Amino acid sequence: MKKIILSVLTALLLFSPSFAANIDILPTMSSKTNVQDRVWVGTFQLVWNDFMDKIAFNQIKFPAGTPVIVNELNRQDFTEEDISSRSYYKYLGNIQKNTKKVIAKAIKRKFNETSDILDQLDLTPSKQRFIVYAMLKKDFKFVVPFDKLGVAPFRNMEAEYFGISKDSRKELDNGVEVLFYDNPSDFAVKIDTEGDDEVYLYKTSNTKTFNYIYEDMLKKESAYQGNKKFAEVDELKIPNLNFFEEKIFEEICGNRVKGTNLIIDEAIESIRFNMNNAGVELKSESSILAKTTALFPIEEARLFYFNDTFVIFLKEKEKTKPYFALRVHDISKFQ
Repeated sequence: MKKIILSVLTALLLFSPSFAANIDILPTMSSKTNVQDRVWVGTFQLVWNDFMDKIAFNQIKFPAGTPVIVNELNRQDFTEEDISSRSYYKYLGNIQKNTKKVIAKAIKRKFNETSDILDQLDLTPSKQRFIVYAMLKKDFKFVVPFDKLGVAPFRNMEAEYFGISKDSRKELDNGVEVLFYDNPSDFAVKIDTEGDDEVYLYKTSNTKTFNYIYEDMLKKESAYQGNKKFAEVDELKIPNLNFFEEKIFEEICGNRVKGTNLIIDEAIESIRFNMNNAGVELKSESSILAKTTALFPIEEARLFYFNDTFVIFLKEKEKTKPYFALRVHDISKFQ
């Protein structure tokens, strides 16, 4: 019996994403952090936009001083215009007896998903309490599944990889575009998908904000004069990524919105992400709960090995801004 229990626990650890310690969830692409591994999804910004525009009816300020992240969120640098309505669900209103059931049924119907955060929220019904909720869901396949490449080093440990090797070209290189290749530690590629999404991977040790890194990648792409086709001698290695992380934005909670009788009770975001040789699955949820006191060169082989710190951006085709960013430094947090 002990062996069976141990085997089950081992399987859960190996194949189930868990809270990945020290992966910082950022509220905006311009947010700064000292944490090496960090992630951003536009979900919390969508919630903030509705809270700001449809409940507070103004930019959010706190009487005792407004945190930097609130000023960043107030800029609304990510909006519904930056992502298809097929990819998100939103709910806003007073908290009623059936609020949880309404949201649960809606995300089940639209995405065939369940919530990771609803059970944690205080949804006690009240005409003086509001909820703003959003789920962002993406599930897409690469044009052709990549090869599983097995285990190889990532920094100072081992990781599972997928990609393209010189021994198995298939049709894989047709779905990969080289953005630039300055050297083995500074390059970026774009991977095409069956649908409207694009995957950008940029190998860089830059620790600046996601919006800076994204613009830096585009500048280098524009300046690059080399071959942008994935050549016969090129190779590609990308680590599998699988994690679940959740964050309560403590700087926001418990504050009264200046000039109103609104108090923010809860502000939370969760992110579940999986990328392997077949494609990407992303589910992110966010919610704000508030209350009022009144009703209210070609021939040379280029080795595209993402085996050290790198950044991923996800963006819809025809859109100018990404809806997801992830910096990977310590691979043990993701596998």
